[in-house]
Amino acid sequence: MHAIEVLSAFADQIQQESLPGEVVRHAKRALIDWYAAAYPGTSDAAVTILRSLLLDEPASDAAELVGAGRATARSAALINGAAAHAAELDDSYRDAMYHPGAATIAAALAASQEQGLSGARLLKAIVTGYEVSTRIGVLLGRAHYRYWHSTGTVGTFGAAAAAGSAYGLNQSQFAHALGIAATFAAGLQQAFRSDSMCKPLHAARAAEAGVLAVRAARQGLTGAVDMLDGKGGLGQAMSDGPAWDSIGQTLGKDFHITKLTFKNHVGCGHTFAAIDAALALRAGEHFDIRDVRRIRVHTYRPALDIACYGKPATANEARFSLRYVVAHAFLHGSVRLNAYEDARVFDPEIEALIDRIDVHADPDIDAAFPASRSARVELEFNSGERRTCFQANRKGDPEDPLSDAELDSKFIELATPFLGADAAAARLADLWRVDERADLRGMA
Repeated sequence: MHAIEVLSAFADQIQQESLPGEVVRHAKRALIDWYAAAYPGTSDAAVTILRSLLLDEPASDAAELVGAGRATARSAALINGAAAHAAELDDSYRDAMYHPGAATIAAALAASQEQGLSGARLLKAIVTGYEVSTRIGVLLGRAHYRYWHSTGTVGTFGAAAAAGSAYGLNQSQFAHALGIAATFAAGLQQAFRSDSMCKPLHAARAAEAGVLAVRAARQGLTGAVDMLDGKGGLGQAMSDGPAWDSIGQTLGKDFHITKLTFKNHVGCGHTFAAIDAALALRAGEHFDIRDVRRIRVHTYRPALDIACYGKPATANEARFSLRYVVAHAFLHGSVRLNAYEDARVFDPEIEALIDRIDVHADPDIDAAFPASRSARVELEFNSGERRTCFQANRKGDPEDPLSDAELDSKFIELATPFLGADAAAARLADLWRVDERADLRGMA
């Protein structure tokens, strides 16, 4: 069987079964984290432009936009997918080097609202999308991640599998939808290795493409079932020709949605182990940062390639500057949304500290990537004293997950400025009970 046939058989089968209770709980956690990421993303300039473009078009109002408004399912998936990725707060599946939630949940929610489905059906669609897409991402691997942004490429499959669940596709239609999705998959890392507004568009187009692929397959449009493993398929074109025969081994047994990373800081996740190490040093024996001669950050190569900016010239560059976020962590004790305000980005004290930070790729740390995201931060004082902290995992990784209470706190922090305190608390309680909802109206 081709890989797509294995995945479509699973996608069809899981629709007929009840999800384990723990899987349902983790799907709710993913949905809560998605909304937490999406609320601040609604004010991103790229999202604002997308709304102005798409909402000027004549459209039915089948699905809700996060924040306010309604649109077609395709437009809602696109805009909400962009919003969920824009603020750099969305979840990730570490082994796939991939943010699954942004596109997968955007597509699941839009399709489920259009179809008038229940909250329980929404959660089933989310799980389907996560389980299918993360396995594709794992096999595409580091060779794919060298140039491609997996949130745009692999996210297309997450969106298609989730929307396929919501639209009630059968096994054959699932296979065609995934084949169609494969030919839509795109998203280049140069979009964020340069200063541009395009990164959220990767999640946006993945979400929209997934919905479009499913609707086309439902109407009889066919896709090639060997689009992943064929001689001219995704594995050859966008990776190093991975072996696909293992893709179904743990489907339905080991649920990847239970092993997500939820961000505990704001910015590029490749910087988080270094941030955690900096915060641990800061919380240790007291010292004056002015007495530190050099700060050395040792981590894995993609963290240096992607979080590549030295002294950022924009807030977007600051999100992808390992030196900047480490300096901010030492000076302010956190890296939250306010870290990217102009007063912080252009703070002379931060700029001066950046000049004393060196970053290095450590061979042992790099060899463990992507299964491990580690960093070692070393302080060298003017006195000659040295202090070191090795951070084996990031806070929020499966080894050190955010508790439900910590996830709630993240949601309240990020949703309150957009909803107000009372409405944010009410929305959070509603999301924890989403499986009890008969329909999904009023979820924005």
